[in-house]
Amino acid sequence: MFFLLWLFVLGLISYYLLQNGTSRITKTPIWLLWLVMMAPALIWTGWALVNGASKTVPPELVIIPFLVCPFLYWFLVQLGRKKMTGETAEQVADSETEPAQPKPPVRPIDAAEEASLRDCFPWSIYFLRDLEFRPQAVICRGQLRTNPEAAYQAIRENVQRHFGDRFLVIFQNSLSGQPFFAIVPNPSRQSGETPVKTESVTRPFFALALVLITVFTTTIVGAQMAGVTEKALQANPLILLQGLPYSLSLITFLGIHESGHYLAARFYKIRTTLPYFIPIPFFLGTFGAFIQMRSPIPNRRALFDISIAGPLAGLVATVPLLIWGLNHSIIVPLSEKSGMLNFESFTPNFSLLMTLLSKLTLGGALNAETAINLHPVAVAGYLGLIVTAFNLMPVGQFDGGHIVHAMFGQRASMAIGQVARLCMLLLAFLEQGLLLWAIILFLTPLNDEPALNDVSELDNRRDFLGLLAIGLLLIILLPAPRVLVQWLNV
Repeated sequence: MFFLLWLFVLGLISYYLLQNGTSRITKTPIWLLWLVMMAPALIWTGWALVNGASKTVPPELVIIPFLVCPFLYWFLVQLGRKKMTGETAEQVADSETEPAQPKPPVRPIDAAEEASLRDCFPWSIYFLRDLEFRPQAVICRGQLRTNPEAAYQAIRENVQRHFGDRFLVIFQNSLSGQPFFAIVPNPSRQSGETPVKTESVTRPFFALALVLITVFTTTIVGAQMAGVTEKALQANPLILLQGLPYSLSLITFLGIHESGHYLAARFYKIRTTLPYFIPIPFFLGTFGAFIQMRSPIPNRRALFDISIAGPLAGLVATVPLLIWGLNHSIIVPLSEKSGMLNFESFTPNFSLLMTLLSKLTLGGALNAETAINLHPVAVAGYLGLIVTAFNLMPVGQFDGGHIVHAMFGQRASMAIGQVARLCMLLLAFLEQGLLLWAIILFLTPLNDEPALNDVSELDNRRDFLGLLAIGLLLIILLPAPRVLVQWLNV
């Protein structure tokens, strides 16, 4: 049932992305593209419904759709694009965008200001070779002659001295690994002289309302986990309070996780919203929480600190909750329905960390012939561990994607993300519960938005902390070795 629910949500997200993105570049019907994109998941789900989840999907049924569908999707997109004429493309674009705005100037600076811009690049810091003018940017290419941090600081100060806060200075590496500067208009300026009034992005009453609604929806789910039936609830509404342990535990983890991001962003003076919870009246009671940053990230150091603060803060809250919940859980006989998604007959062997924590807490009562009926607090702690691992995946806009971007640069992070997606797909062959996770990762773009100074590297302390975060992901995600399982008798 949970898998079907996730498939439904995944289908909605996929259709929304296609409708708002791909429909602008092709005339191929969106429903057809959606069907091709969802075909692997639909095929695998159909197999599970017909043959049962206990039977393994044949390898050819996994590999063939995974290889054929991306090619077919690309072919259909290109087929629709080739049939579009220039006039038709303009009509499609006009019909799907907002009313036409005044066209931007050919270049953001005039000829007289070009000399001032060149003066911003001392030859001893960054030897400027040429300027490339674009409608909304000036690309400055040359040779870096000092360390990136000092170069960015000096040139940004020079640009501010000549142009005020009219421009943002961006420092990035090209595909060939050569650092270059880009001078772009500052979005916080309405014109060259009139600054835009900065409005507060925090909406405390809205955030509080979402928290209260999420407490209610997760309490309902928690009560169901505690065995409260609809008939008993009608007879005594107060027994709904039995769902509070699960609700408060899960909200505590999610709140601390997002607060870690929020406080780190505020430390770097980045405008950001308060944590917003996403309540739903079914499944887990919530789809998690998030914050939105409304100003650019200054450098890779800030990107790293903001990204890693959430998982580390969440982990500090999750482990005690999980241990307490496991200590109050019940040992039950192992059955065919036992697994990583069955909270009433849970087996921890799919995860090295879950195996160690479960054995440490339950001791000899947990063995190869038993499973765990998780206490609601243990369910919340387990979900916290899964959410932490999911966020640490080194792909695109996930926390892990930001972390590897900050550690290795944007180009290397995209390669790491592709390898991570393939590894997750292979791991899903061993553990069927990870299949949906692998599909979501393949729908996630690999690229990550760069920081203003995306060239300066991290210090050794942050690199070491990033490696620990990757190690944490591995011990959560990888199954316990067979030797360890036999030695612990779990």
